[in-house]
Amino acid sequence: MTPAPIKCKACSSLKTTLFYKIEQVPVNSVLLIPDKFEATNISTGDVSLAFCNNCGFIFNAKFNPIVQEYSSRYDPTQGFSSTFNTFHKKLATSIIEKYNLNKKKIIEIGCGKGEFLHLLCEMGDNQGIGFDPAYTEDHDRLKVNKNIKFIRDFYSEKYAYYSADFICCKMTLEHIQDVYGFLNILRNSLDNNQDAIVFFQVPDVERILQEIAFWDIYYEHCSYFSRSSLAMLFNRAGFQVRDVWNDYGNQYLMIEAQISKAKTNPFNFNNDTDSLMKKIDAFQKNFPIKRDAWKEFIKENHKNSKKIVLWGGGSKGVAFLTTLNIINEIEYVVDINPHRDGTYMAKTGQKIVSPIFLRKYKPDIVIIMNPIYKNEIRNDLKALGLQPEIFTVLDH
Repeated sequence: MTPAPIKCKACSSLKTTLFYKIEQVPVNSVLLIPDKFEATNISTGDVSLAFCNNCGFIFNAKFNPIVQEYSSRYDPTQGFSSTFNTFHKKLATSIIEKYNLNKKKIIEIGCGKGEFLHLLCEMGDNQGIGFDPAYTEDHDRLKVNKNIKFIRDFYSEKYAYYSADFICCKMTLEHIQDVYGFLNILRNSLDNNQDAIVFFQVPDVERILQEIAFWDIYYEHCSYFSRSSLAMLFNRAGFQVRDVWNDYGNQYLMIEAQISKAKTNPFNFNNDTDSLMKKIDAFQKNFPIKRDAWKEFIKENHKNSKKIVLWGGGSKGVAFLTTLNIINEIEYVVDINPHRDGTYMAKTGQKIVSPIFLRKYKPDIVIIMNPIYKNEIRNDLKALGLQPEIFTVLDH
């Protein structure tokens, strides 16, 4: 790894080292882009991951938040998947039961399209406020709920006067560069609401490193957490960590916390920097092998006139194609989100199509970007009368 005297955004240490670099990746991966020229000429930036030897936090040292677009055409939702919706409903049920969220006030920071907030409010008869600059109404899937208010803005100090019994933030902290500063703002907003429960969900970087999952490294995700580095960050920001656990096939880390009322750490966690260093070393060694194996697989099958499609038009698909520099070898990307149908992949320019398109196209090979959806996708293909070879990103 390369020494990099860059200040850690979690603990301010200068004991950081660079270990992964990829240049000119799209700065936005999930914008709905209906024009191929715009998609292939999207603004790009560099990813240069740095590892903090002090706290284990991993971050993109080249990240520039100014270039991000969180508008109405930003659409990262997974809410059209039955697999994901089953997980979401199960998570909402467990949260409502665990924290007795009935007729309570809930805040969700980075609420997306509001699917999870709707579940918490409808199932528990709660009142909700959702913050997200990219929020848009989706009346086709979500009922209007008069007990939910959406604010199309980033959560910040100016909203600190909003109070709640439960503060939820799912898949958002990884998009924030100054993670300590953000948690400090949230912590200060709870001075008069010290019994509130705080619940965060982020991707687990240990899984990314272990699986050499380069498709899970993209520009929007500027911050990456392990179990220990996440707990240490919350503790440093003045929270008492109650629990940290994994879910969704170990893809996600969950953390539960409250304002710290003591200087002790009730949650027992160990600094895992040595373990992470070993995983990073293995990632560095095996990434070129995995990258080249996928490039060879796609190029060889294309050479043999096999029609290949990627299933998953979100950030994973964009990172996969741009890292491998795959353009002509794959013509179409499939996505079940109907809003993506007819749009184009950022930078590489593949057209995104709905599954029904495959009935006519008849692909020989389908590459699934998220293995957790393999059974669901296999059933969708079977329903279309198709039997292509199916691979997931973990198969090479």
